[in-house]
Amino acid sequence: MKSLKNKAAAAAGFVSARIPEAPSVGLLAGTGLGASFDRVDVGVSLNYEDIPDFPVSTVTGHQGRFLFGKLGGHNVMAMQGRFHYYEGYTMAQITLPIRVMQVLGVKVLVIVNAAGGINPLFKVGDIMIIDDHLNLTGNNPLIGPNIEAWGPRFPDMAAAYDPKLISSTESVGLEHGIGLKRGVYAGLSGPSLETRAEIRFLRTIGADAVGLSTVPEVIAAVHGGIRVLGLSVITNMNWPDKPESCSVEAIIGVAEGATSRLRILIEGVLEALSDEAG
Repeated sequence: MKSLKNKAAAAAGFVSARIPEAPSVGLLAGTGLGASFDRVDVGVSLNYEDIPDFPVSTVTGHQGRFLFGKLGGHNVMAMQGRFHYYEGYTMAQITLPIRVMQVLGVKVLVIVNAAGGINPLFKVGDIMIIDDHLNLTGNNPLIGPNIEAWGPRFPDMAAAYDPKLISSTESVGLEHGIGLKRGVYAGLSGPSLETRAEIRFLRTIGADAVGLSTVPEVIAAVHGGIRVLGLSVITNMNWPDKPESCSVEAIIGVAEGATSRLRILIEGVLEALSDEAG
């Protein structure tokens, strides 16, 4: 059986042979958010199913392909669709794309998700900058033997979401009149959504939004020395005392409605990265 390191090397080798330049920025979009990366000047598109040892997206709203091209002056690789613990994938499978990014030389990861709002000051359609997270999945992608070449046994998560990228995002939002929230994302395993009691608990322990993704990928990225910017689109509000039903179709609709603002934010942050490097 192939080790995770060998799987990442094989997938990265397959990708590298098909793209003209190595990417420096990774982009990862969640449910209904694949169009956030429509401004990428795409040179190569690869379906996940064609990449050796790669998982395949099974969830509605996840297109299941990599786009390689230019955005904001950077070589980027954009994931349109991710993998989830509730699909039956292991943490190693979920984070394999991050390890492929790491092997290919990605230094910055922008990760976007759809989330349920918990903070009563939020509203549907808001974009929240993630400044911290709660790992409530009951698992961790770093459990098991540590691959020293990838990162330390005990990575520091005190600033998992890069402060400079957060500041840059806030500046872009201010410049373009895009109102932004900032808060803590709680990552659960799913696929059942939260009970009223669970929402009360999450609010008590400091969560501002909740979702079923992101945390494993961020842990792997931080372990690998990749700077992370996380953005959550608040697609529904969780009111424990007045619960409202929520459909996948409604979530996708709200997520799609936020894509134009996300494009502006992401491009602005990448342009600021170019200035920072210069």
